[in-house]
Amino acid sequence: MSVTVRVPAKVNVQLAVGAARVDGYHDLANVFLAVGLYDEVTVTPADELTITCSGPGADQVPLDRTNLAARAAELLAARRGIDPAVHIHIAKDIPVAGGMAGGSADGAGALLACDALWSTGASKAELLDICAELGSDVPFSLVGGAALGTGRGERLTELPVGGAFHWVFAVADGGLSTPAVYREFDRLNAGVDVPVPVASPMLLDALRTGDATALAGALVNDLQPAALSLRPSLADTLRAGTDAGALAGLVSGSGPTTAFLAKDADAAEQISEALQSSGTCRSARVAAAPAPGATLL
Repeated sequence: MSVTVRVPAKVNVQLAVGAARVDGYHDLANVFLAVGLYDEVTVTPADELTITCSGPGADQVPLDRTNLAARAAELLAARRGIDPAVHIHIAKDIPVAGGMAGGSADGAGALLACDALWSTGASKAELLDICAELGSDVPFSLVGGAALGTGRGERLTELPVGGAFHWVFAVADGGLSTPAVYREFDRLNAGVDVPVPVASPMLLDALRTGDATALAGALVNDLQPAALSLRPSLADTLRAGTDAGALAGLVSGSGPTTAFLAKDADAAEQISEALQSSGTCRSARVAAAPAPGATLL
């Protein structure tokens, strides 16, 4: 018997970042939007906990206990007093180390799959609690749709979305370390009175009404200057996407993937083709949002 769960990527349509806290984290107003690029996580009973991975970027995925999928299995098993003896296979389609929460998605997928395989009967609240222990982005990977994350991003308020939004994601060569991007954010803001992060009413209204043009005008990522400082070539990608007709573009999360909002599906395809021929990115992917969270297949 095996259980497979499909989990979505995400884009941060607003990432407002506060000053560093004493624990090293930053308070956030993080508006997540799940997009239709998916990993699939399959768990099967085994003699011991093992992980395999296939798909684009699979060689960059850790196959030891540092993988969030493995940690998810261990945490759930520890709560139930059972042995986490499963084989976890991750079929990647979310860009690896791209600021789209692929690792977090795999953690949420493995958690839901193990919960089903072991018939633990865990409540949604308990699963979300384990997700928050795994990492700041993991709870949203479980929930999907759209949500405002506060605290370090793990406290979620689900948000209404009034229509489909069409995105193009330009995948860069190599990755960017999220901790390194936050350190650069702190360096760039040394001596600056960083405001308390709050969600943009204009952005939340654009999501609620499904207005792509209004959403484009409200997109913001406070980590973008830090990501551009560490990877200046991303500015060329952002320029290529907007020159190709995107309503707006921004670095996705901590990068280095860049995200472009299109007016409709046809425009998204045209922007994707232009980006792929621009020489500024490794590949370009089209996806619609919102997408459902972790789903048993």
